Amino acid sequence: MTTLLETDEVHLARAIELAEGGRGRTTPNPLVGAVVVKDETVLGEGFHTAFGAPHAEREALTATGTADTRGATMYVSLEPCCHVGKTPPCTDAIVEAGIKRVVVASEDPSDRASGRGLGILRDEGIEVVMAGGELAARARLLNQPFRKHARTGRPYVLFKSAMTLDGKVATRTGDSKWISGEASRRMAHHWRAECDAVAVGIGTALADDPLLTARVEGVHRQPRRIIFDSEARLPLDSQLVRGAGEIPLTVVISRAAPRLAADALEVAGADVIVATGENEPARVRNALSQIGAAGITSILLEGGPHLAGAFLDAGEVDEIRLFVAPVVVGGGAVVGGGAGGVDHVPPGAVQLVVGGHLPHPRRWTPAPVPRGARWARLR
Repeated sequence: MTTLLETDEVHLARAIELAEGGRGRTTPNPLVGAVVVKDETVLGEGFHTAFGAPHAEREALTATGTADTRGATMYVSLEPCCHVGKTPPCTDAIVEAGIKRVVVASEDPSDRASGRGLGILRDEGIEVVMAGGELAARARLLNQPFRKHARTGRPYVLFKSAMTLDGKVATRTGDSKWISGEASRRMAHHWRAECDAVAVGIGTALADDPLLTARVEGVHRQPRRIIFDSEARLPLDSQLVRGAGEIPLTVVISRAAPRLAADALEVAGADVIVATGENEPARVRNALSQIGAAGITSILLEGGPHLAGAFLDAGEVDEIRLFVAPVVVGGGAVVGGGAGGVDHVPPGAVQLVVGGHLPHPRRWTPAPVPRGARWARLR
């Protein structure tokens, strides 16, 4: 790591900003942005727009047009790749363009990278500078799903829920509609669009018969729906199963599930996986390993308190986003109102969304949350 010049910080921050343009479109690839600069003039910018499309470095070089890139500096939010995938290695393009200095915001922890690309560039006589501090943290936070999946094989889990001021997620009658308002529901649909999958428990699936789709404009692809259903009770006539031919559906069962019910779900188009383990947290970890092996790098967990508790007990919740509504339900129950609690939540006012990344240093070392990033107010 080398101390960056003030101009380096400006261009590297721009590369990180550009990377956001691919959100929801690049998975299982990371979000990456790049900027090419020569003699204090920006020659080209680019970002990885979608899985299978050219990488950010090649996009930025293409954007330079006929400009002479020999001796230029490239700023990139993630270590350039050196392997052949959907596209050729970016290290080759950098060398061919005559780039003489590469400033990188974050390393690539995957087995096929992990410093190899930087080593190739150094061997070609290119100066490589690694950023640190806040810029490095921002770049790592940009790709937490990619980073966790690369290091553990399991998907990044974002838990989303809505609660009242007294900690309830529903009333005693099960009403929860207005704990989250229209603005927060729109935000949640955007989160669905950005994740590879949405997960709920069988209780939610039976109670709501949900679609679990992202219903906002500009959705690149619908997330896979994952139902944790230990006894394979998901009805064949549910919206989830009926739509399995168009939007992928995974049902996670246990060994206790009836074979006929599991087979019927598979015949109907669902992917059925059997989670094994001595207890519920162990089965959650096993299920996530199987889901990660199928290429799923991120999950939006929308299940009720039971499923969320199992994920938390398993140590597999990486980020929490809570909508806190300015209402009080009352009653003595933990989840909903008990005796004396209200039956329905009135249409709410503004909510506060509280979020934060959970540190799991023994598992994969996520980046720290930058100061001020934990709070945002819905208006």
